[in-house]
Amino acid sequence: MALEEKERIIIPDENGDEHLFEVLFTFDVDETEQSYIAVVPAEQAEDEEVEVYAFRYEEQENEDYTLYPIESDDEWNMVEEMLNTLAEEEE
Repeated sequence: MALEEKERIIIPDENGDEHLFEVLFTFDVDETEQSYIAVVPAEQAEDEEVEVYAFRYEEQENEDYTLYPIESDDEWNMVEEMLNTLAEEEE
């Protein structure tokens, strides 16, 4: 059984410093036609406790992504629900 290589992305912070993240998952919401991505810092990826970051994203023509912070409680609840569902599936 081969281990699947995790996708990694670089996300700059507000100071312009670049940080490497491992992608946990992406998902689309058909009703709103929005796409979401959940990531963890690459250096924490193997840790028991990790800090998960989630963003709404739009794919650009050059295969790049534009990330947007999640600001509404409804969006956060939906992302948390998806995280919980995926965590249960992995157990």
